[in-house]
Amino acid sequence: MVSFNYLKHSAETLVPISRQVDPIDSRFSPWLTPLAYPLVGGLVLPNFFKQIKVSGQENLPTDGPVILAPTHRSRWDALILGWVAGRGVTGRDLRFMVSSSEVQGIQGWFIRRLGGFPVNPKQPAIASLRHGVEILQNRQMMVIFPEGGIFRDTEVHPLKPGLARLALQAETSQPGLGVQIVPISLRYSDPYVAWRSTISIQIGAPLQAAHYNQGIAKQNAQHLTQDLETALKQLAITNDLPMT
Repeated sequence: MVSFNYLKHSAETLVPISRQVDPIDSRFSPWLTPLAYPLVGGLVLPNFFKQIKVSGQENLPTDGPVILAPTHRSRWDALILGWVAGRGVTGRDLRFMVSSSEVQGIQGWFIRRLGGFPVNPKQPAIASLRHGVEILQNRQMMVIFPEGGIFRDTEVHPLKPGLARLALQAETSQPGLGVQIVPISLRYSDPYVAWRSTISIQIGAPLQAAHYNQGIAKQNAQHLTQDLETALKQLAITNDLPMT
């Protein structure tokens, strides 16, 4: 586990992190992960959805630290992302930073064994944020839903600042790390995802965290957040699947 000394905890300050913070338990199950991808992609999704439309997969990096930044429209999103961006496409397993409310019951059991870990979007724990930075330092691919919750409409809602802060903190901790943020638009034909509905996925060109890592940290994070929101809105315009 790679350690670092500071993490962005507020909009204006960098506060020291104690080495005594308990680590987050986040891992891939050696037996469940190899089964999950073919099961979901080969059986569950094709039989549940009438059609899955995907464009822009050429924008997915196959190496280096990556944050996938999708809109969040359903609990199906994690399964969809694993299928369109995971090991079958990029050769990489996805790590998920998800709301603590979603890591409950049987869903939570699977999330924790498929590389996911919880964060409280209203009061993020230092350990969760530090773990996210460590994932990027280890050059893995992580999913963060920047809107902060599920919205069952076609609008792009104001983004939370945490994703940008996390990406910039990781880039600062290891200059030249090369964190990339990939905007992704998800749209379902049915806002409550009925059986045999359709989903459309638009994957945009990555934003480079290093391009925003100059000057004042707060302003850097604001600019990255604004540009990511603009990119998601542009994808939403072309992602014109009609809602029923």
